[in-house]
Amino acid sequence: MAEKSAGKATKSAGKSGAKRAPNPALMKPLQPSGELGAIVGSSPLPRPEVVKKVWDYIKKNKLQNPENKREILADDKLQKVFGKKKVTMFEMNKHLAQHLK
Repeated sequence: MAEKSAGKATKSAGKSGAKRAPNPALMKPLQPSGELGAIVGSSPLPRPEVVKKVWDYIKKNKLQNPENKREILADDKLQKVFGKKKVTMFEMNKHLAQHLK
């Protein structure tokens, strides 16, 4: 059994040393809709930057459910983007994708 665990450690050690290049498709600037633009700005941004700015907005306005940090309690601006008052952090990207072109 010691051989199997040693083999796994070797494989993962080789991967962690290499720096991954970002996927060029994710770095393409996308135009946010008017509703999303009210939160992240109206200029085109790469998808990861949009998600980062939305998280900054959520944390700044304390919109995470204190009892379940995975839930986002939308204010008026976010409700226009999400379409409902409460979403999980996993649903958020699906809703954001509908507001990016």
